[in-house]
This record gives sequence, structure tokens and C-alpha cells, in this order.
Amino acid sequence: MWKRLGLALTLFAVCMATPAAAQQKIKAVATFSILADLVKNVGGDYVEVVSLVGPDGDAHVYSPSPADAKKIADAKVVFTNGLGFEGWIPRLIKASGTKAVVVVTTKGIKPRNLQEHGHAETDPHAWQSVANAKIYVANIRDALIEADPSGKSFYETNAAAYLSKLDALDQEVKEAVARIPADRRKIISTHDAFGYFEAAYGIDFIAPLGVSTEAEVSAKDVAKIITQIKKQKTIAVFLENVSDPRLMKRIADETGARIGGTLYSDALTGEKGDAPTYIDMMRHNIKALSVALTG
Repeated sequence: MWKRLGLALTLFAVCMATPAAAQQKIKAVATFSILADLVKNVGGDYVEVVSLVGPDGDAHVYSPSPADAKKIADAKVVFTNGLGFEGWIPRLIKASGTKAVVVVTTKGIKPRNLQEHGHAETDPHAWQSVANAKIYVANIRDALIEADPSGKSFYETNAAAYLSKLDALDQEVKEAVARIPADRRKIISTHDAFGYFEAAYGIDFIAPLGVSTEAEVSAKDVAKIITQIKKQKTIAVFLENVSDPRLMKRIADETGARIGGTLYSDALTGEKGDAPTYIDMMRHNIKALSVALTG
């Protein structure tokens, strides 16, 4: 009898605790899927994360909806990339009337600047370097601790475990690049999203588009790239999951460079895709590059 009563009381306690625990989750919004994954790894079960731009979505050209404003209004913390990546986010935050803390997760990262069509542009794709991703994680950890001090040890433990995984990933990418002959480390990608990867790991990327997929490509730009490919004997052309593939196929047809596959630059895939998490994305990309450049 006492055993049955004890079991009943335990079950009652669990049932009573579950809704309360669910209510205590910190509501967080991340602007795009890659950032949302980083937040989930630090926040774990203590944080409810929603991503405004979903899998395979292009944050450069995203058009927010009233539902997005509601998500931000309800959030306690809003995580953004910054560096001009989400040009629409300041207006959306203002329109939402939210009291959420807005966190720029690239704080502390040295931005990569370049000239595009005669004017300076900041490259926002800082997550393409794993060392930078570790800075994102530290900023996320600190923001969650500030929003939820009672969860400090939980967030610190999660962040430390994930940072360890990122250290291993960074080494994995470096070792994979080292196995590619130096004279073959040149590829064409859809838009200039891999500058931080190039600087960190030593693969040269040539892109017909600028740092944003909103950019228009002129016939002159395409002709210049085709000439460059032929001159440098670039081996492979890569598509991206957020861009129109027709331009890259045209360049491949005119140069003889082969389509090396798809790289994931600005967005993850759905759960059943090749890149459902940040770590999966980086592993997929380096594997695709390795196969194309050493095959």
C-alpha cells in the first residue's frame, strides 16, 4: 500500500512540476537557423528558441510577417547576427514594441571588410570560421546568464561542452584542408559568403555575387569571372542552398569546371537534410570541398 501511495505521489509531483517547468523556459528569438542552433546548444531545455528565417531560408532577402513581430514581442531575449546581415531586423524590433534584450552575437569579432562595386561592404558571414562561432557561443552564454541568473551553471556547462565540440570541429576542418594540394584550393561559390572560411582555412573562393544575395550580377562581372576561372584553372563550382543555381550552371558550362555539389552558407537544412546543425553544416561543406578538390 505504502509503495503504491509513494508511486502515486511521485507521479502527481511530476505532473504538477511539468507545466510549471515549461512555463519557466526563457523565450528566445534568433534571426536565422544557424544562430538558432547555436542558441539551442547553450540554452538546452531551459530555453525555448524560435528562428525567424527557417531552414534553407535567405535572411538577406527575408520579408518579416506580423507573426514575426509577435514572436519578438513575446521574447525575453532576441539574438541577432549584426554586421548588416539582417537589414530588416531594426524596423521589426521597433514595430514589435518588445521589451526583450537584443543581443548582437558578433560582438568582439573582427569584421571582414571588402570593396563591392566601388563602395565598402562589411561581410556578415562570420560564423563560417569556427573560431568566430566560439565567440558567438560565449556571447549567447553571457546573454542567457544575464536574462536568467538562476540558470548560470547550466548555461556555463552547456557552453563549455559545446565549445569543446567546436574545438574538435576546427581541428577537423584544418586537417581536411591540409590534405588538399595547395594549388587546388580554389573554387567558385554563388555569393561571397565564405570570406571568413577562406581567411581561417586557406581555400580561395571566387563569387560572382557580393556579400548579399540581393546583389545583381552584370554580364561584365560574369565575363570577368569566366576569364579568371580559365586563367587560374579553377576546378569546381559550388551551388548554395539559398541561391538561384542557374548562374553557376552557366559559369560551369562555359569554363568546363564541374559542379562540385551544394555548400551551405547562410542557412541550415531541415532535420532530414545534409546540414540540420551548425556542426553538420561545417562537416558537410569541408567534405564536399575535399571530394571536389582532391578527386
